[in-house]
Amino acid sequence: MSDEFDYFNDPRIGKLLDLVLQLSTDVHVIAQRTLALEALLVRNGTLKQGELDSFLPEPAEQDLLDRGREEMLGRLVSILAEAGPAEHPLRDQWEQLLTRRAG
Repeated sequence: MSDEFDYFNDPRIGKLLDLVLQLSTDVHVIAQRTLALEALLVRNGTLKQGELDSFLPEPAEQDLLDRGREEMLGRLVSILAEAGPAEHPLRDQWEQLLTRRAG
């Protein structure tokens, strides 16, 4: 991390703050979208109010939920494991991902 972006004199604290900010952003967006989606489904008669709270996923749905959780955790761990200057801390990881996907 460059000194310009090292506000806490400890890069570990900076990474932790990055993680907290990413989590809070994700939680806010997901909560807003979930509330809006549920409201639309209730408004259109697809769901009854509160029905979502008793949802029990089928095995394929549970697999999808589990994969989503693992992907989110991977993004959060990448914040802690990122390397490089603060201006582009994940550049190396991004280039490695592009190389793997290109085959």
